[in-house]
Amino acid sequence: MTVDHGGGRRALGAQEQAPGPAGGPVREPVRGPAREPVGGRRANGALEAEILALLHSAESALTPGDVAERLTTPLAHTTVSTTLSRLHSRGVLHRTPQGRGYAYTPATDESGLTARHMHQVMEGGNDRASVLTRFVDELSDADEDLLRRLLGSDE
Repeated sequence: MTVDHGGGRRALGAQEQAPGPAGGPVREPVRGPAREPVGGRRANGALEAEILALLHSAESALTPGDVAERLTTPLAHTTVSTTLSRLHSRGVLHRTPQGRGYAYTPATDESGLTARHMHQVMEGGNDRASVLTRFVDELSDADEDLLRRLLGSDE
């Protein structure tokens, strides 16, 4: 990188930094070992999935502070609170008053959440029969046998 120092341009050495907007050096954001890369984002739904996994493994309801302490990546309390509140508003979590805030528990187990998601996907389709047909066509033989038993058919 080259920098104009009034009297001409010169290349910066390996240890030098280009001046920032106020004339001082541009500082790189601090990156700790447990933090995500600056500017990096989690995949869609990754935070919700991690929070749900924590809540499923917990023996009792967790507050946003409890959840924040257990996350693999440190996050602001407000971020955790907002995520929990959104999951609650979608019916994924139950909450009970605790102190000045809430403590959260899953509304159902992991299998129930998966079934709920499958129902939501089905509701979004235009042709239910076609979707179900393709779903069943792609089941393994073992899953198809299980589905037949669950439906009470031995064909």
